[in-house]
Amino acid sequence: MTMTEATGSGAAARRANEAAAPYTVPQPPAVVDAAIWPSIATVPASLKARVAGRAADAIFKAAVRRLPLEVRYPDGTVLGKAATPGVTYPVMTMNRPEAFAARLGDGGLIGLGESFMAGDWDADNLTAVMEVFAASVGTLVPEPLQKLRAFYLPRQPRKERNTEQNTRSNISRHYDLSNELFGTFLDETMTYSSALFPESGEALKSVAWDGFPAAQQAKIDRLLDKAGVTQGTRVLEIGTGWGELALRAAQRGATVYSVTLSSEQQELARKRIADAGYTDAVTIELKDYRAVEGEYDAVVSVEMIEAVGFEYWATYFQTIERVLAPGGKVAIQAITIAHDRLMATRTSYTWVHKYIFPGGVIPSVRAIEDITEKQTGLRVRERLAMGEHYAQTLRLWEERFMARSADVRALGFDEIFQRMWLFYLCYSRAGFETGYLDVQQIVLDRRRVGEASNGSAQ
Repeated sequence: MTMTEATGSGAAARRANEAAAPYTVPQPPAVVDAAIWPSIATVPASLKARVAGRAADAIFKAAVRRLPLEVRYPDGTVLGKAATPGVTYPVMTMNRPEAFAARLGDGGLIGLGESFMAGDWDADNLTAVMEVFAASVGTLVPEPLQKLRAFYLPRQPRKERNTEQNTRSNISRHYDLSNELFGTFLDETMTYSSALFPESGEALKSVAWDGFPAAQQAKIDRLLDKAGVTQGTRVLEIGTGWGELALRAAQRGATVYSVTLSSEQQELARKRIADAGYTDAVTIELKDYRAVEGEYDAVVSVEMIEAVGFEYWATYFQTIERVLAPGGKVAIQAITIAHDRLMATRTSYTWVHKYIFPGGVIPSVRAIEDITEKQTGLRVRERLAMGEHYAQTLRLWEERFMARSADVRALGFDEIFQRMWLFYLCYSRAGFETGYLDVQQIVLDRRRVGEASNGSAQ
């Protein structure tokens, strides 16, 4: 599902008319620890950065003049598209415009995130501001300059490619931050993926925290149902998380073999399994998915394909096919992006790669269908798009994380980290709110006898 730019912009304007975010964003310290945050502690000052900064500043100002956004500068200048009566646009407040321009020029969209982390700009409603950019992402930079992006934007470091040697490090940088950190904003199921709420339409936009655990379990139960998991089913789970799916499968009488590359997740998931009394039914190992052996009646994987890397999507599905028993089913949940955006950005190195998910690439539905059809015997049989549910999942995480800011600080995560994490949550939420991102539950099985390679019967 892809919404138009006008739809995304309208959503941002409506959100701006609502109250500001229900929390106070922490401000960066006066002195930033350069050993921890080297790119935040120092503003780029090379000749290249200065020249690029002036160009980026001009491009940014030209872009925002036509966007439904109000950008306020310290000298009183306000830029943005003229608002119609009764409509208030999201406000982006420039604290240090020169530093913002320098970072934007030096790192492109990496600089946009870093400048927020550094406090060069603020927003009363960060998600609404990011929605405006997400809704217009394909046109923010003039098309002739977009064609030059490969020559001036950073490239993915080779050490972050998801080879078997690198993948453990990539996963560890995110998921091994601290179980306690994730516990500050996840619900009691410790589920770190989109929930599936019973509400829809306008009611979905106001779902509350008390229904969150049930919505997470509903998402898991639907996947298990689609994979045919019942008493005696042999289940392979690729990407353990903190163990909730393995628990739900074991409660049905299944035996579960689950693999993860996060030692922190493995430790807590094993504890949760043991506390629930399912140690004999669930095995959780620290193992790359490519090394899995055996045969399984069902393979389930929740929002793990995004960490595989586009060069390895075929390997991922070929591995699943190799271990899938005759008559078996596959159910995965995957964040997706429009195919044209995937093709334009799949080799880009972004703020999310640098600070949140090294090595990650979000697939398109078309890429999943093409790869499984051309390089495996698997076929996509069913899809459920539920991006609007992810937007509300992220809202609940965002509000919970900021409400527990003091607890996060007590765990050793400073104000720069908190601004980084907030940017990540709001940046992601904006993607789902505008339709730039979606999330899908996808069911696959093997190509049937007599079925053509395109999925039709002969």
